[in-house]
Amino acid sequence: MIINVVVLLLTTFSGDFMYRTFALFYFESELFHPYQFISHMFMHGGFWHLFFNMYTLVIFGSLLENVWGSKKFFLYYMVTGLGAALLHSLVQFIEVQHLQNLWEAGNVAAQHGIRRVFLTPTVGASGAIYGLLLAYGMLFPNNVMGLIFPPIQLKAKYFVLIFGALEFVLGISNSGGNVAHFAHLGGMLFGIFLILYWKKKGRMYY
Repeated sequence: MIINVVVLLLTTFSGDFMYRTFALFYFESELFHPYQFISHMFMHGGFWHLFFNMYTLVIFGSLLENVWGSKKFFLYYMVTGLGAALLHSLVQFIEVQHLQNLWEAGNVAAQHGIRRVFLTPTVGASGAIYGLLLAYGMLFPNNVMGLIFPPIQLKAKYFVLIFGALEFVLGISNSGGNVAHFAHLGGMLFGIFLILYWKKKGRMYY
């Protein structure tokens, strides 16, 4: 949390420098650097983006860290964050390939679409945060969770399924503005893989 807050303050005062240097760019972009797969996880697009991610980190992360311990929690957080970036980059690659085919077929506007992908930065801890939601749903599936709006209560496992399905639909339909829906799904997907691996090896709680 401290790192995220400090980075947001630096970003506020430095302008585009922080985004151009530490946000995640498409791997064929001239702005891409490999370290961005990690650095983008500690950047945010504004106060509310940071607030909601850190609020969720406190609520679910504290519980999971108590269950797993700090080292295991840190490993899970980083793996799901990196997994989110990898799936997001894969989806971008598929999009660029499609746009290149359109461009070669004579669609001039496709070139602008390719340039947009190359120059669009991705920031935020949301992929890892969705990984935490997934972990909570798998470890405590029958715990009841409630939303303020809409005012409903459901078991954690159903909330996880609903959030996952919603992100998939929004990602496929390309809805939701500048939200990286497949990054959220990537965090959940890698979270499933890691938890199932730990369960298979009998290492879930140590």
